[in-house]
Amino acid sequence: MSESVVTSPDERVSEDAELRAALDVANIPTLLLVLAHLTGDGRWVQDPYTPQRGKPLSDNDTGGLPEELQAEVREAAFEAILAHEAGTLIPVDPTPSQVAERLAIALVEEVAEEYGPLLSEELGLVSREVELPTPPPGFRAVIIGAGLSGLCTAFKLEAAGIDYVILEKDADLGGTWLENVYPGCGVDTPSHFYSFSFAPNGRWSRYFAKRDEVFAYLSELADRYDVRRRIRFGTEVTRADYDTDSATWTVQTLDTEGREETFTAPVLVSAVGMVNRPSIPPIANLDAFEGPLMHTAEWQRDVDLTGKRVAVIGTGASAMQLVPAIVDTAERVLVFQRSKQWAIPYPNYQWSVPEGVRYLMHRVPLYTRWYRLRTFWNFGDRQHESMQIDPNWEFPDRSVNAQNESHRVFLTKHITRELGERAEELLPDCLPDYPPYIKRPLLDNGWFRTVARSDVELVTEAVAELTPDGVVTASGEKFEADVVVLATGFKTLQFLWPMEIHGASGKTLREQWGEDDARAYLGVTVPDFPNFFIVNGPNTNAGHGGSAIIATELEVRYIMNALRRMFEQGLAATEVREDTFWEYNDRLDEALSRAIWSHTKATTYYRNDKGRVVVSSPWKYLDYHAWTKEYDPADYVETPAEPSAETPAGTGR
Repeated sequence: MSESVVTSPDERVSEDAELRAALDVANIPTLLLVLAHLTGDGRWVQDPYTPQRGKPLSDNDTGGLPEELQAEVREAAFEAILAHEAGTLIPVDPTPSQVAERLAIALVEEVAEEYGPLLSEELGLVSREVELPTPPPGFRAVIIGAGLSGLCTAFKLEAAGIDYVILEKDADLGGTWLENVYPGCGVDTPSHFYSFSFAPNGRWSRYFAKRDEVFAYLSELADRYDVRRRIRFGTEVTRADYDTDSATWTVQTLDTEGREETFTAPVLVSAVGMVNRPSIPPIANLDAFEGPLMHTAEWQRDVDLTGKRVAVIGTGASAMQLVPAIVDTAERVLVFQRSKQWAIPYPNYQWSVPEGVRYLMHRVPLYTRWYRLRTFWNFGDRQHESMQIDPNWEFPDRSVNAQNESHRVFLTKHITRELGERAEELLPDCLPDYPPYIKRPLLDNGWFRTVARSDVELVTEAVAELTPDGVVTASGEKFEADVVVLATGFKTLQFLWPMEIHGASGKTLREQWGEDDARAYLGVTVPDFPNFFIVNGPNTNAGHGGSAIIATELEVRYIMNALRRMFEQGLAATEVREDTFWEYNDRLDEALSRAIWSHTKATTYYRNDKGRVVVSSPWKYLDYHAWTKEYDPADYVETPAEPSAETPAGTGR
């Protein structure tokens, strides 16, 4: 809750009126959770107040309660909030089992009791902080990347009093949220869920925030946690070498002026992310085009699309955000489709958060936290079962189980409805012939309505080459264009590319992994690479939904526990055991073989050329949370520090 301040009677009346107005537009199921939490009275999550199931994908704002009960809930919340602010009502934190039980009631969903500890952490009732002893003299960590994962790592090292430096190739922090500035760019995860559990944000202006707000959130956190001073901007890591004798990493960098510099530290953390390096398709004569040519991740803000013919190559997540955002500005948009996409129609995707709700979230942080927890569940493990392949399912080409089939039917009706009068004409080119969720589930940004417009043309032939003034398809047909946009994604399979990371044996990660077959234990550690940790590594992207932030927080806690072990035991190095590594990866591949992402009906950036899924995780968050909560020294080969030797000091400015 926000701190109480002395106010005048007139100010009190005004604040009370604002609170009442905010509660009038608040989400009833969330208010019930807040009421039970503030008062400790379980009747608010019992009949007659228990919500009824709402429409699919909706926030279910009224909870299906009659107006008189809604009014009673809002009035009770008003009184409880004022009493708490006055210090006469102390919240009664629910137990983990109560958190799971109450969330299930509010969502009208089954939420197993075993989720209680994970949900309690997400709610902020149980801390993920790791207390570290005093590190050895001169200890330092080098973090590669100042995006979301690198910042999270820095926040925790800063809080623990650990010396570190962040090496960032860009001129500012934010990673993908700095680099991607194309029109329409934003999150495809609910905004309130796309925030750290230790720093929830109740000020989002949209339920699905656009790029500028996400960047502002990360930038504000960097200032709040005072980590910006630790970042070396314009400094790209080119190579890193581990030295067994000194148990240190030597990291070589190149700045924007071409100057080389070396940093040395016992611990190296890679936080470069997967959507880091744009993927440029092998289209002939790209340089021949005489107009503006740009990848969505390298958007040129000075290019005016007004009245222009814009060719967009690709139909993935960035295209689905971009095309509807530019169609009213451009004269004509040509969409060159590489593959058809399923898109989910979330009702509030385009909506702004009502001012009253934003006021309530700021004034009553518990409301923000419980609302965030509801989105955590709706976008998380509740989807997992629908993505498991039923070997006895009779329609394996179009779906993988009964629930997946119901999703296919629902989404097919949505696409048909959105195409409107042109459905008969366009449906063959828009309706995917593979099961939903094989590819990353996209959110419908008005895509199908946009494609059906008269000033948009969907081209389903492969692009062969560019000419000075347009695009030529495989059949030789030419389409004139003033601007060409590559919405072709990223080099997601080439983890840590193009850096050369050399392990204890001298071999590089690339030599161990191959070009596109990265593996790591828990997605974090790799044999032959002591004291090296990866955040947002291979097979950590939960394919069933959720947010990259969850996995990041769990991985960073795991790393902090590894550091605690090193400090407490006086270790020079820790390296994951080869047998542990392969046992985990064998289980991983076996689980993936039963999951939809292994289905071969459609190509996807999740899989490499051999068909192995490299990006997606088959695990529930419940499982990954349990495995990363503690660092098990039995999984590692530990090297004690020499008693007479001091820990090598980190060097490099």
